[in-house]
Amino acid sequence: MEKKRQPIGSLYLIPTTLGENEPLEVLPLSVKKIIEELDYFIVENEKTARRFIKKICPKKSQQSLQLETLNKFTDRTLLSSFLDPCSNGQSVGVISEAGCPGIADPGAEIVAIAHQKNIQVLPMVGPSSILLSIMASGFNGQSFAFNGYLPIDQKERTKAIKDLENIMIKKGQTQIFIETPYRNEALLVSLCKTLLPNTMLCIACDISLENAFIKTENISYWNKNTPELHKRPCIFLIGS
Repeated sequence: MEKKRQPIGSLYLIPTTLGENEPLEVLPLSVKKIIEELDYFIVENEKTARRFIKKICPKKSQQSLQLETLNKFTDRTLLSSFLDPCSNGQSVGVISEAGCPGIADPGAEIVAIAHQKNIQVLPMVGPSSILLSIMASGFNGQSFAFNGYLPIDQKERTKAIKDLENIMIKKGQTQIFIETPYRNEALLVSLCKTLLPNTMLCIACDISLENAFIKTENISYWNKNTPELHKRPCIFLIGS
């Protein structure tokens, strides 16, 4: 008699909150249900991942959790082994530090390996600061580009800002970028010095939190009205 093939587990891409709000205020109940079912997780930071799991599923045993860490320090030769539970019929969850795995996040590497192994990839609904900021900006949502972090070097940064502005003007494409929270204000200074006075800039800060600040104005306005952005998660968009 032919042996039954062991079912393969799936890879769930599990979103998290964008700040210290209650998970079920911004996440669907399906996220809680999946976390309750899983014991294997791939995470950016074990401490914050355990805290998130405990917050959304307080009754779940922390001792049952098996976590693998995926960040810039992880040995890439180990990544394939992180999906070994799937071969044994166990599903695995990927948890980002904030927002959705695979978007501006190292989770994309695991997803690529899952496809190579014919493991079903199941993305779950949750907040993405990129999409939420486009929705709230009033800019072109049909054509946009996320550019990650701009260069730290001032000369290179100025050039990058001008290049993005030129693309926006020529193509009408919304340009999106982020910065480390403690450098937000320095980036805004660079934007105000470099962009044309009538170029529109949207600053979206603390998205989905009670103290959210989202405003779209031209550079002339931002030169005279500087918001408090220090150490607050921000995303910047230039558009028309």
